[in-house]
Amino acid sequence: MKARRVAVTGMGVISPVGIGLDATWRAMLAGRSGIGAITCFDSTHMPCRIAGEAADFDPTAYQSARDARKMDRFMQLGIAAGVDAIRDAGFEVTDANAARIGVYIGSGIGGVNTIESTTKLLLERGPRRISPFYIPMSITNMISGNLSIMYGMKGPNLSMVTACSSGTHAIGEAGRLIEYGDADIMIAGGAEAPISPTAIAGFSAARALSLRNDAPAEASRPWDAGRDGFVVGEGAGVMVLEEYRHASRRGARIYAELSGFGMSGDAHHMTSPPPGGDGAARCMDNALRNAGLDPARIDYVNAHGTSTPLGDIAETLAIKRTFGAHAGNLAVSSNKSMIGHLLGAAGGVEAVMTAMSVYHQVIPPTINLTDPDPQCDLDFVPHHTRDAPVRGALSNSFGFGGTNGTLVFHAV
Repeated sequence: MKARRVAVTGMGVISPVGIGLDATWRAMLAGRSGIGAITCFDSTHMPCRIAGEAADFDPTAYQSARDARKMDRFMQLGIAAGVDAIRDAGFEVTDANAARIGVYIGSGIGGVNTIESTTKLLLERGPRRISPFYIPMSITNMISGNLSIMYGMKGPNLSMVTACSSGTHAIGEAGRLIEYGDADIMIAGGAEAPISPTAIAGFSAARALSLRNDAPAEASRPWDAGRDGFVVGEGAGVMVLEEYRHASRRGARIYAELSGFGMSGDAHHMTSPPPGGDGAARCMDNALRNAGLDPARIDYVNAHGTSTPLGDIAETLAIKRTFGAHAGNLAVSSNKSMIGHLLGAAGGVEAVMTAMSVYHQVIPPTINLTDPDPQCDLDFVPHHTRDAPVRGALSNSFGFGGTNGTLVFHAV
């Protein structure tokens, strides 16, 4: 059958710089950093003591306190972004359409806070103290499960776990379910709450994190010569994807069209990309092929841009390989310079910000880029927001295990 078009009709975000889509977007355009000292646990003895916390988030603004207590924080964040996205899209779930509406929300780590605290409780007080909600509080697919129950959505009910590509892959696969007729509406994205002692200690042990504890707002600095690792952040980004004609018939606002999705594997290393960015380049190539777009039709790349020494160079080389001579005409920026790396939620939040760039024709900056690495020599939109035509845009996510995802959005 002929693939159907996919529109973005609703979006929700919880991030270190804002609670809600408008607050996050305004903060991004202002170039505001959401990185600060860790407050949710005592990090005194940690090598890395900074993170991007969604400090003002209140789960009871989105669900009852009783229901929220049965969920790990990553679920609370994902539910909140999903509720906001559904409200933003303005559709109603009915008996007539429920089977055509589904949910596909991923997470890279899932309920690490609940797993950590329950393990401690087990060791200190024994198995009788374990909550009967422990398992459903921890497992990754329960954002989709709980959201579908809240609204009575009876279509595809799925989750995605592909490390830092989880949100991107969830959105891309949800779009394909619409393209090929399995659903008319999908709520898709990613959520993560990884600011816990074991997660921070684990990433620190891998020497992946920035150690700029004395200057947290300057710690995430993609493509800068002084970058020394990424900063962990928490949050969620969720989109409502809708079959284009379905959206048009009900008069929905369309932010952008999700026109392409690509994937690839590096087959190289557990955590490091291949030096020339081969996997990332093939991923972008696949996304553009799926969209049926010439690379010259792309004006903006919302990069993975993690602020790691190897990753930033590899992505720069990958963009040059995919876009050739057009790479010099691209605007490229990294939301992570402001919010840190939200792991499985990164692709969800960054897809939302990419669609906002297409809708508003504005590109958020890369902050903290004061001394560009000579090997990273593209137009990274340093310091200041840019008004610019954005006909088409890519959003990249690359994860541990060599898994890659790229989404293509274009203006309607």
